[in-house]
Amino acid sequence: MYHYFSNNSVLVLNTSYEAINICDVRRAIVLVLGGVATPEEYTNRIYRSPSTTVKVPAVIRLNRYIKISYKLITFSRKNIFLRDNYTCHYCRDQFKPKELTIDHVLPKSKGGWNSWDNVVSACIPCNKKKGNKTPEEAQMFLLKKPKTPNLPIYLQIIRNIGNHNKEWRKYLFFDY
Repeated sequence: MYHYFSNNSVLVLNTSYEAINICDVRRAIVLVLGGVATPEEYTNRIYRSPSTTVKVPAVIRLNRYIKISYKLITFSRKNIFLRDNYTCHYCRDQFKPKELTIDHVLPKSKGGWNSWDNVVSACIPCNKKKGNKTPEEAQMFLLKKPKTPNLPIYLQIIRNIGNHNKEWRKYLFFDY
């Protein structure tokens, strides 16, 4: 399974306990030691330097509130793959970004547009098999109907990673 971030990632919470970012362990330790953040959960790992030993945080909370502005999500190849969780909508397997293509559900030659509601991630073999046909004509079935993401992309990433990180789960909402 492809994961956008490694196990060396730390969930960053706002003072309101809202997940706002992911950073690496080193950055998290700098924020904690600098008094900018407070650890909320720890991993079972230890970070050692010549002068100090620190428990590695899994979740940190900022000590000052950061205002986040939520904008419309840019329509892009990267964001389509993130929306689709790097999964081919036809064979349902996960891939690395370089192994995926963008498929127009209704082909451009038949009046389809570049829009959230008309494009899906597809692996190269499935996209070649479908060709210039609709899924029905190609007798291929979509994993789900494509739609505009309703969460900022970074929150989708955080939720996806959170599924595999037990220390993060209680800080993430999975009812979207």
